[in-house]
Amino acid sequence: MHPLLLRRRILAYLLAWIPIWALLVALTWASSRIPVTEAALVLAPACLIYAFVCLSPWYISRNRPLSLATVFGLAVTWTGAALAGSLVFIACAWLSASLLSQLSGLERVANQVSAQLPLLFGMGLLLYLLSAGLHYMALAAEQSHDAERRAVEARTLAREAELQALKMQINPHFLFNSLHSIAALATLDGARAREMCIRLSDFLRLTLSLADRESIPLREELALARNYLEVERVRFGDRLQVEEAVEPACESCVVPALVLQPLVENAVKHGIAGLVEGGAIRLQADKTEEGVRIVVENPFDVEVPAARSAGLGLAHVRKRLVMRYGAQGSLDSGAVDGRYRVVLRFPCQG
Repeated sequence: MHPLLLRRRILAYLLAWIPIWALLVALTWASSRIPVTEAALVLAPACLIYAFVCLSPWYISRNRPLSLATVFGLAVTWTGAALAGSLVFIACAWLSASLLSQLSGLERVANQVSAQLPLLFGMGLLLYLLSAGLHYMALAAEQSHDAERRAVEARTLAREAELQALKMQINPHFLFNSLHSIAALATLDGARAREMCIRLSDFLRLTLSLADRESIPLREELALARNYLEVERVRFGDRLQVEEAVEPACESCVVPALVLQPLVENAVKHGIAGLVEGGAIRLQADKTEEGVRIVVENPFDVEVPAARSAGLGLAHVRKRLVMRYGAQGSLDSGAVDGRYRVVLRFPCQG
């Protein structure tokens, strides 16, 4: 069905024909001095019917798109359609004039309008071809809009797939680290190794529940980080301490799922694990004018060169933030006075 054949749209379309009707009345009056009232009465029903005839190019343009390879066939098609449409227009005008000529005082209308049929025929051709051009323009705009929509959908799907791929890389990385820790404990303390297995299974159960969730409240993300650190505390004991400073106002802000996981992993693996005396990992979250600021800070051995895997984890988190929030998402990291500090910034979304 033609997109204009809806109640509100068809009314607006018919209103747009009023200036065309007025122009045809003026041309008819100027060329033959037919009274304006009589010309208006004759052309009103003709223009009303022809307005619907001029909707037919929509069906032709959709079935016969513009192409240089078919230019001759298109010319024949549109010439025939324009001739047929214009014949309908002058037939309506002549029939309307004939009916009006039956009224007293309007006997000459039919003869006057008959003399103007060539002019009306030419105007009908012009209006039909103009309608065809407008339909092709509307079709091109529709195709451009559809192409843009498909491109946006494709970019969105690609973005979601990449985000999911980045997230899925986190679980194997964490699991390998945890199994390595359990293997190290098994030869030293079997009881603690078993306890770590139990805590690890509980943590993995929680992380698996996030498989279909791209975002979670910050309070849940912090709870996951705490669970992970509890798993590692079985291994490190008092060498691993945790300090928290979390503003309640930002706990309801939605964050990408598992965004803190690589950061606390790095803090343990590349920080606490390299220190004989251990140290404290500090988790801080507060609300700013721009949104949320999360800080993960840990001590580290300044004499040990940074591992490449630590940089990969940070790169993954930074990429997820940029893909999710654009320029509003950022990750800054650096070492100062024997402590490594990672700062996340992104908008608070509820």
